[in-house]
Amino acid sequence: MKTSRFNIAAFILGFMLVGCACTSQASDEPNQDEEQTENTDPEQGGNPGNSDNTGSNTGSNTGNTGSSSTGGYTLVWSDEFNSGSLDATAWNVEVNGDGGGNNELQYYLANNISVGDDGNGNGCLILTARKESYGGKSFTSGRLNTKGKKYFTYGKIEARIKMPQTANGLWPAFWMLGNDIDSNSWPRCGEIDIVEMGNATGISNGTQDRYFNGACHWGYYKDGQYPNYGVHTTNSYSLQDGKYHTFTLVWTDTKISMYVDLDTYPNASPYYEMNITDKSDDWGVGYYFHKPYFIVFDLAVGGNFPQIWSEDGITALANGERSMYVDYVRVYQK
Repeated sequence: MKTSRFNIAAFILGFMLVGCACTSQASDEPNQDEEQTENTDPEQGGNPGNSDNTGSNTGSNTGNTGSSSTGGYTLVWSDEFNSGSLDATAWNVEVNGDGGGNNELQYYLANNISVGDDGNGNGCLILTARKESYGGKSFTSGRLNTKGKKYFTYGKIEARIKMPQTANGLWPAFWMLGNDIDSNSWPRCGEIDIVEMGNATGISNGTQDRYFNGACHWGYYKDGQYPNYGVHTTNSYSLQDGKYHTFTLVWTDTKISMYVDLDTYPNASPYYEMNITDKSDDWGVGYYFHKPYFIVFDLAVGGNFPQIWSEDGITALANGERSMYVDYVRVYQK
């Protein structure tokens, strides 16, 4: 639900409850509670709505090999973040305090992005949120992207991430945007949100360490709406447990699927799936997800996603800075 930091409000206002279904999975794969939101993809069943799936299991990611070159996939690019400095041939550092269109409270600075040891011998990309005044904002943080430098059409895109404790007010994300965003503004450029945490529902339910979402956005505004499809999931184990977890996008010419800890649970079911073949009209998802996309990492503070718009509501940074660690990002293709 990152919505390219342009307009998350339209997505939030569209939530409508329509039903519930239950599923179970084999014992060797993790189960999650899922809540689908704002479904306007004709291949996903029609109108905006929510549904719930319930299951249970436990586990955590302790490896660092990722899902590897399996299923015919071959590694085509990666950043292992082992050099001690950011690779400027791959990454653009964003510096701004515009709130991303989502009323965020941070100012993004280069000083909040580093490449170094996570304290346990792992070279990492480190995004750090701090409570400090800069440019009229009360917080600073980091965001970077690979636009125009590293961009991909289809493949298996995954990152091994150690999430910060988001309670309350942090909004970490791993996502992608269409590389043509300069000529096709959002949402026409398309957006793929692989994982976001810190949502207001997780806060109110006391489950924000397990509550996360995947989403896609595309098309254009018509009568104040645009097509998008998001799934919120309550995982059966914490994803903010001080350990790394692997988030994987599998993107083919027919479908987008997303997985958590696929390296630990190779038979896991996706927490998100969407067909991308429909071209029945110019809102059809098939027109927007068959072109190059670039990668984005950021650690936002406050805004519409956590529904915290004041400095006093950001309790996550009350006792000091917090960081999001990315051990690697890898892209595999067939």
